[in-house]
Amino acid sequence: MHFRDLTEEQLLAVAITAEEEDARIYRDFAQRLQAEFPASTELFRTMAAEESEHRHRLIELHQRKFGEHIPLIRRQDVQGFLQRRPAWLATTLRPEKAREEVAIMELEARRFYEAAAARATDAAVRQLLGDLAQEEQVHEATAMAVEDQQSTEGRIHEEHTAARRLFVLRFVQPGLAGLMDGSVSTLAPLFAAAFATGNTLETFKVGLAASVGAGISMGFAEALSDDGKLSGRGAPFWRGVVCGLMTTIGGIGHTLPYLIRDFHVATSIAIAVVVVELGIIAWIRKRYMDTPLLSAIFQVVVGGVLVFLAGWLIGVS
Repeated sequence: MHFRDLTEEQLLAVAITAEEEDARIYRDFAQRLQAEFPASTELFRTMAAEESEHRHRLIELHQRKFGEHIPLIRRQDVQGFLQRRPAWLATTLRPEKAREEVAIMELEARRFYEAAAARATDAAVRQLLGDLAQEEQVHEATAMAVEDQQSTEGRIHEEHTAARRLFVLRFVQPGLAGLMDGSVSTLAPLFAAAFATGNTLETFKVGLAASVGAGISMGFAEALSDDGKLSGRGAPFWRGVVCGLMTTIGGIGHTLPYLIRDFHVATSIAIAVVVVELGIIAWIRKRYMDTPLLSAIFQVVVGGVLVFLAGWLIGVS
């Protein structure tokens, strides 16, 4: 159905379902964010109430003009509207993303009401649609004003701090644990096989098996260690995926050089890759765990060197 083909009754019907959907989305946002982000929750509940008030006015006008029955016409039935992904499909919701979505929704609603008012011929319908277009524009300004006020009060900064904390808990920590395990724990079997056999292909197979095996083990261990309900660390499935994937990547990095046939070249490159991996781990610890850089480097390097020496001694014995 094209917008230009809508009758005035259908314009009102689309507007009613649109306001219902927007109010529901705002309430979904508020429900999802209320535990960690009270400032955003307050904003979305306020906007949901305003959308509900618009819906009541539209329904009252429809009842007066066209009767009690309201045709079910949704935005997705009309060409030109943006298709929105339901909020409940997202595993995580950050307040800044929700606020961006709100800005898009309000802009789209204003443009719809402006276009609908221009097409309406009935005076009452035209007036209400024009009024709602202006109010949607006011909503945009109101949302920005509320956000500015909350920012001045420090509430937005608190939400950003909370969002960063949740990001660290749900993604950085399991990813870092996996990267450290994959980068360090696979050193011993890899270099033990390298120095014991002197065969790059066999060494590659050992490193690949160790990396994949460690990734599967760490992924399950992370997923089963905490359901996230009390700790707030998020869905165990995704933590397990992140941890397992980073574990495998950590081991694969210094395993791939052994695809080179020259043993000495492959081993030299593998050692260089290990140094880079340990440096990345130290930087992540400094960036997200507030660990002093020198301390992080010392801790990571000492562990890596000890594991490497263990593998070397076992390999040459």
